[in-house]
Amino acid sequence: MHVSPPPSAPQAPIEPAPDSPALSPIPKHQIRAVHTDTTVTVYQAYTPAIGLPAARDGRFPAAWKRDRMTWIKPSFLWMAYRCGWGLKEGQETVLAVEITREGFEWALRNACLSHYVRGLHPAPATWQRELKWAPARVQWDPERDLRLRPLPHRSLQLGLAGEAARRYADEWTVAIRDVTPLVHQIHGLVRDGRTDEAARLLPEERPYPAEDGLLDRIVGPTTG
Repeated sequence: MHVSPPPSAPQAPIEPAPDSPALSPIPKHQIRAVHTDTTVTVYQAYTPAIGLPAARDGRFPAAWKRDRMTWIKPSFLWMAYRCGWGLKEGQETVLAVEITREGFEWALRNACLSHYVRGLHPAPATWQRELKWAPARVQWDPERDLRLRPLPHRSLQLGLAGEAARRYADEWTVAIRDVTPLVHQIHGLVRDGRTDEAARLLPEERPYPAEDGLLDRIVGPTTG
């Protein structure tokens, strides 16, 4: 069963978490991910019936619906927030999916924002047409800290449908790992108040080196 689309980002101002700086040095809209020269890692959560065969075989099984939208997330902690540390029903198996940067950037170039932005889209009707035909869509939701509280900067959620979903499953995927044990280990440390130890176990997510113009269609002119 696919992870359902993430909830829309709230329109009200986000209050920083109690131990977060009031003014984050991180740009509000920035892709942060584990990446190499050729790949980028994204996360998804599935039922064991889907997740375990995917991790075992390194590819998505036939039961993975290629005709439905699927959401990928470069942020480990946002995935933890979305699946409740792998405790939500239907999201018990957390996967780290390594895909080609070529595929990832193809999706970004062909994506449409999931909401209308004045100044980026000429008119709501134009945005609606783009959204209808785009094989990918982007949502920016508040990033999360170790206690899954919202932070001032945003995390990329990338929805793939149609051609993008099929290419993701059958062409872009390089490797799939089951990271559920790591998710549970970090959750246990956070629950016990050992956040310094938990932080050391987090994947090292660095700013993604987006080429000039790559994010123009999915960020807009008013972001900082």
